[in-house]
Amino acid sequence: MSRIGKKPILISAGVECKLDGMTLKVKGPKGQLQREFHQNMQIVIEKDLITVTRPTDGRMDRSLHGLTRTLINNMVIGVSEGFSKTLNIVGVGYKVDLKGKALNLNLGFSHSIDYPPPEGIEFDVDNKKNVIVVKGVNKQAVGQVAAEIRMLRPPEPYKGKGVMYVNEKIRRKAGKTAASAG
Repeated sequence: MSRIGKKPILISAGVECKLDGMTLKVKGPKGQLQREFHQNMQIVIEKDLITVTRPTDGRMDRSLHGLTRTLINNMVIGVSEGFSKTLNIVGVGYKVDLKGKALNLNLGFSHSIDYPPPEGIEFDVDNKKNVIVVKGVNKQAVGQVAAEIRMLRPPEPYKGKGVMYVNEKIRRKAGKTAASAG
């Protein structure tokens, strides 16, 4: 039995869950999410608990069991607390501004880059520290947007310049050294 899949999901106060066939709708103070799950999984909503069970011990059902439970848990956490990823911009002349709701990034190119937020995503910017916080209720969307912003100028190993996650460690390389005259 899956260690993750057999844990029940606690529905926090203010969160409302509805199961319509295999479509789960979760509504909370931060927003609402909806997702369709595989028909093999059995999702049961009780008062303040959601349990996920599998019909057989087949390979497909075992792999879906923990995944389904984790996706539902992320939906419940997302609508009650939300998710966020923080990015650092490091480099001389690199900066970020907020134009309306869109990001305006200067990352050493000949032009600035405007990045409009997808639906359900919002940005917080600290101009003095060049920090971007990506926020939203959908964990997958928050991670995807943060990864797309990072890919605009990935961190490079020689000077450590670029867009990186706050807790990311960049392996630094030594530059070339002049050959000794001999």
